[in-house]
Amino acid sequence: MNKTITFLAKDLGKKIRLDKYLADNLNDFTRSQIKKIILSKNIKVNKKLINSASEKVKEDDLIEVSFPDKTNNDLKPKKINLDIVYEDNDLIIVNKKSGLVVHPGAGNQDETLVNGLIYLYKNNLSNINGDFRPGIVHRIDKDTSGLIVVAKNNQTHNSLSEQFINHSIKRKYFALVWGVIRPLNGKIVTLITRSKNNRQLMAVSERLGKKAITNYKTLKTFSSNEIPRMSLIECILETGRTHQIRVHLAHKGNPLIGDKKYGKKKQKFKKINLRFEKILSSFDRQALHAKSLGFFHPVKKKFINFESKLPSDFKKILDFLDKFGN
Repeated sequence: MNKTITFLAKDLGKKIRLDKYLADNLNDFTRSQIKKIILSKNIKVNKKLINSASEKVKEDDLIEVSFPDKTNNDLKPKKINLDIVYEDNDLIIVNKKSGLVVHPGAGNQDETLVNGLIYLYKNNLSNINGDFRPGIVHRIDKDTSGLIVVAKNNQTHNSLSEQFINHSIKRKYFALVWGVIRPLNGKIVTLITRSKNNRQLMAVSERLGKKAITNYKTLKTFSSNEIPRMSLIECILETGRTHQIRVHLAHKGNPLIGDKKYGKKKQKFKKINLRFEKILSSFDRQALHAKSLGFFHPVKKKFINFESKLPSDFKKILDFLDKFGN
């Protein structure tokens, strides 16, 4: 059975190939898979059937994509060691480890949070986001650790989704960045859109994109002649754009430590503590952790908040830095 999705092309500075635009925006499909769908005459642009992958699309073009609907039968339950912080009849709070993708997509069908969830809960998860993303209300990046809420039923899913849309969900992140952000405490408000240079990345834009708001507070700065200057920052999201914190901090000139996409490509230090250099080199992801998550419980009708401990790799860096903290 085919499923059709319809949407308007957005955040385009100029015309772009249809296959490239769809590959950037349909996360479950590779560009080659998109080409096959186009050649199978399953895509319309402004009600016109398209059979060429090189067809160009522009801002506000109406795109209709028909593709095979994926069901739970396509998903493989997988025993994955999940850190369940809280669970009741309506929802689950998971402290996601870094390196774990939230839901299946191109190149990873079996080793995701969703595979672990259907192993534990089978069909006892919401299905509003489709059978391929059971229970998933929101996401955090693969190499970001921390708290994520999962819905067990559609009533809970709808309520949580509405709270995300209304920005009433309270989300706090800890971020370890290069340098000292100025001012020490503040609010970053920009538009965020896809990068013109690399459609897999996001970027701050003056004209295009969606409004993104990140409140931040410097918790501690670290500096000495043995280590480069660094800061531990608390970020509170008002919006939840793709890679928002990573993009905003890089835009301020203080990228996350370990961020391979938005950070400094190669760090060179005139002088550095050799033990700390070894700790840094073994830290193979961005230093970002979803520390707390709070929301109004859809059934219990009260505000609940959850906190998570920093993972060991993040804590190892901070434990060393604490002797140089201000």
